[in-house]
Parts: sequence; C-alpha cells; structure tokens
Amino acid sequence: MTWPGVSQRRVATNGIELNVAEAGKGPLVLLLHGFPESWYSWRHQFKPIADAGYHVVAPDMRGYGKSDKPHAIEAYNQVEVRKDIMGLIPALGYESAIVIGHDWGAPTAWATALHHPDQVRAVGALSVPFIPRSPVQPMPAIREMFKGQFFYQLYFFEPGIAEAEFEADIRMALKKFLVMAGGETDLTQLAPKGPDDDMFSSQPEPESLPGWLSEDDLDFYTGEFSQSGMRGPLNYYRNHDLAWKLTEGAPTFIDQPAFFAAGTNDGVIMMAAEAYQAMPSFVRDLRINELIPGIGHWTQQEAPEKTNEIILRFLKEVDG
Repeated sequence: MTWPGVSQRRVATNGIELNVAEAGKGPLVLLLHGFPESWYSWRHQFKPIADAGYHVVAPDMRGYGKSDKPHAIEAYNQVEVRKDIMGLIPALGYESAIVIGHDWGAPTAWATALHHPDQVRAVGALSVPFIPRSPVQPMPAIREMFKGQFFYQLYFFEPGIAEAEFEADIRMALKKFLVMAGGETDLTQLAPKGPDDDMFSSQPEPESLPGWLSEDDLDFYTGEFSQSGMRGPLNYYRNHDLAWKLTEGAPTFIDQPAFFAAGTNDGVIMMAAEAYQAMPSFVRDLRINELIPGIGHWTQQEAPEKTNEIILRFLKEVDG
C-alpha cells in the first residue's frame, strides 16, 4: 500500500539497513513506531508535519517491515536500537533532529535525547513516559511484581512461544491485539489470567473494527508481519536486562524541549501512573504534557487530529 505524498527507500545505519518512509523538506523530524506496528502507524502525521516545513522520516524499526532483521536476540537491545536512529541523522544528511516515538519508539526517543543532547534538539513521546534507569535489575523485579498471574511481557520473554501464537493467524492476532489496547476496550473488565495462559485463546474475536482501524489498515499490517515474522518485534521485550547493564551510569535528566501525550484509557498510563506523575521532575523542559480523553494505546492512530495539533504546537514552540 502506498500513502499519498510518502516515498520509501532503504538507508544504511549502524551496520544494517532500515526502510524509511518520508515526506517534505526542511529540518528533520524522526517518528519512531512501537509494537506491533510499522512506519504506517504514522500515516496521519506525514502531511501535516511536512506542510509545516519539515522533512518527516518514519523508519521501519529493526526487525520490522522491509528493514533488516538481525537474528540474534541481543541485537534488539535499546542501546543498539538507539544507535540505529542516531546513525540515521547523518545518513539522511543532517547534524541534528527532533525525535518523536510511540510505544517502544518512546523509550528509544527519550534515550536519543538523554545520551545525544547535541544531535537531538527536541524530543516527544506518546504513551510511554520517560523513566530513568532503574536502580534494580528489571526482569527479576517484573517477575516478582507479576508472580502468579499472566503478564504479556513475561509471556513474550520466552523465544518462540509468542511467535507461534501470533504467526498461527497473524491477521486475527493483530486484530485482537490492536482492538484490545484501543480506547474502546475497558481493560479493568478483562478476566484475569494465570501465569500459564496464552495471549489470545480466551479473547473473543472483535465483532467489528473501531473507527480508527480500517480493514485496509489491518490488511497492511497483516502483510507486513506475514513477511517479516514476529521474532524481531518480540525480541525488543527480551532485552530489558541487557539494556539495563549496558546503560550503567546513564544520565538522569532530559533538558531539551520535550512533549508528552497519551490516552486516558491507555493501559501503559494505568500501569506507569507513578512514572507519569514523576516525569516532570526528570524531563526539565516539558513544554506540553496532555492526556487525550477516551483513547487507548494507539495515540496517533486513534486521535490523529489531536496528536497532530500537539506535535505542530510543539514544533512551533521549538522553532518559532
């Protein structure tokens, strides 16, 4: 599927090639997607940002779409992913960029700003607030926190298990996953599951698609993951401990101009409420911090007009 005004090409960075979708001319704005998505999750953002005078570039992150897919699990740790993005900036002919991320793309965007203040002149995130490096190793803490219950990140952790369930029926799995995390689903009403349950068996097929997700959109995502498989995307969840070890001594504060937006019905915001409340203490130039009523996890797809308004307001704050 093509998207009006958006072209694609592969760009070499950090020893691999990433497929990028791009539009417009001007200062560089990088848009980083999350799980299980693609450059296409930013489809509603290209034209407004390009029309505002920017070169908008949304890569398929490593392991996704038409980008390279290293086999090794450890190749998907956040330090390596961050290097991909930092390598894109000079590869595209720039010295600096504004970096905006959603879901897994959000911690990557925050990390680019944290570790590369000279090259990342402003940063934005959707859904996942900035969280400084934990004083304790992540996986033991997660296992303790969710002992005796199902938690999707623990289910994703064992190689091959979640891949098999997703890939048995990619379209159905994506349909269930996307709808479940959308604003139409009341997450507090979902039946609790045990630690040995799987992701989708107990979840009924949605009777219809929400307004923000068309059959064509679902077809596009299905085509992408049918070709790329789920191993690379799931490997992001298998590197919490490695990324933690590799970032010992990381800075604590982000001082570039920043914005944050998420949905009031986003499960991540419910889960990370404490981090969300603490974020302004660590992101010291947080220009915009908004929760969008009634939407869930897929911020820029569920509320494209409001998301675009926030992004454009932020760009105007940064560049006048």
